[in-house]
Amino acid sequence: MSILKAFLASTGFCAVLGLIATSAIAAPTKYPLTIENCGAKVTVQKAPERAIGLGQNSAEILLLLGLQDKMVGTAFWPSNVLPQLAAANSKVKLLTVEFPTFESILAENPDFIAAALPSLLGDSSKVAKRQDFEKVGVPSYLSPSTCLARNEGSDQYGSRSSLWNMDLLYREIDELSQIFDVADRGQAVIADFKAREAALRSRIPAGDKKLSYVFWFSSPSPSADAYLGGKNGASGFIADLLGGHNAITAEAEWPTLGWESIIATNPDVIVVASLDRNRWELDKPEAKIKFLTSDPAVSQIPAVKDKAIVVMDGAAMNPTIRTIYGAEQVAEQLKTLGFLK
Repeated sequence: MSILKAFLASTGFCAVLGLIATSAIAAPTKYPLTIENCGAKVTVQKAPERAIGLGQNSAEILLLLGLQDKMVGTAFWPSNVLPQLAAANSKVKLLTVEFPTFESILAENPDFIAAALPSLLGDSSKVAKRQDFEKVGVPSYLSPSTCLARNEGSDQYGSRSSLWNMDLLYREIDELSQIFDVADRGQAVIADFKAREAALRSRIPAGDKKLSYVFWFSSPSPSADAYLGGKNGASGFIADLLGGHNAITAEAEWPTLGWESIIATNPDVIVVASLDRNRWELDKPEAKIKFLTSDPAVSQIPAVKDKAIVVMDGAAMNPTIRTIYGAEQVAEQLKTLGFLK
């Protein structure tokens, strides 16, 4: 994904690695350590030595904390690893880019599981429930950002009643750094993200119109309903961070809407996701833009006619370490369009 690679290379992503190297030494973790996590208590007796990162965000946080030598596997990668983490990631076994089996995880003899999504670790998981790991004595940790209420029917990915913010991500980074006894590294990573967040908020022009956004993740086909970023998810946070709001008002994390309904929202900006996976043709931003600009009805949306279409890393539409980088991508393109400082 060249757009993302070029952007990250130009925004000083590696600066956080320097912060880690020079940060003050934090107090060492005292074991056993117990953490309240998504309604469960997680207890670790010592720093893990054979961890597995289930899901892109969990794996990338562990890599960002410099823990590749403490990892024996990763799985479920909708996008390629962040370019600056590629060397570290090459030292870790890839179980699969899709959903792994419980048996394939246990085959690596893990002593800790960090999971990004309930679909990877939860009551309705395709992989395993937390109790499955408890039975074999392996503590597990689920991203606090994805502990969502779930309802029957179309709300399969959960809903948020309030806007997600970076505090949940900071908590995740801090807790994982404590679990592995590298709290100083965790604080350095958090400091870097906080500085980036503050810099983005400072770019909002005072008193100007608040832009409305639609965040289009993907679609199985042009005629199918589109998967969109919900009102209170990471997409809503990015819109708020840049002084606007999400035009999609559904509290579902990933609502699906037909294009007639999307047209009715009349957004000022359409953000299209770029994904490295090859599940659907519309995973590609070029395919999305071609549809937006050629469909007889959709092409008449003012945002499309005004070419207010920007591209963002699709993984950033999930509440992850990539969210802030996605916001920076959008901000740079909005600056070119004259919407931001």
